[in-house]
Amino acid sequence: MALSVVKAVPGRTVFFLCDMQERFRSAIHAFDKLVLTGQKVIKAAKILEVPLVVTEQNPRALGATITELSPTTHNLGALHLGTIEKTLFSMATPEVFAILERRQMTSIVLFGIESHVCVLQSTLDLLERGYQVHVLADGVSSCNKEEVPFALARMRQAGAQITTSESLLFQLMRDSSSPNFKALSAIIKEEKENTTNALQALLPVKPAL
Repeated sequence: MALSVVKAVPGRTVFFLCDMQERFRSAIHAFDKLVLTGQKVIKAAKILEVPLVVTEQNPRALGATITELSPTTHNLGALHLGTIEKTLFSMATPEVFAILERRQMTSIVLFGIESHVCVLQSTLDLLERGYQVHVLADGVSSCNKEEVPFALARMRQAGAQITTSESLLFQLMRDSSSPNFKALSAIIKEEKENTTNALQALLPVKPAL
């Protein structure tokens, strides 16, 4: 019997940016490194033509999505499927599910905050509904960095794929003969130092197994 392997599939994958808002800027561990990862992923989204869903937790109190990661800043156009205001901790709101069902998406790539609250609850809710969830270990954090490896381990135990941004982007590219490969490769090269800094700041010394 063939082994069932979970992969991010081009054309069926959507990026989820979770609650990267102004009021969290000074509270979250290595927030500036999260921004670096997020910028790289959103730049790559335009090349890979992967759509983006953004959520904001109670934005009246916590502010809007930071300018550096705003879909408007990055001129995402039709790739921006919506910015959803929420009070739920989970991104899995009725509005978000409606977007996923209209687009027939199967794989979700999650990055944002906080690892042990909104990201974790989003992951569990999406897995429960049958979606494949990929969490970027260099794209999530919490106020207390000690929470992160436990949250990643919990998500992995539930069935999420814990990966890194660069690995995921190459998985979506799939083939070096693709006409977009040079453009993605250029982003990877220009973001090399930022990627290293984010990995060193955000990843546990040992991967959560």
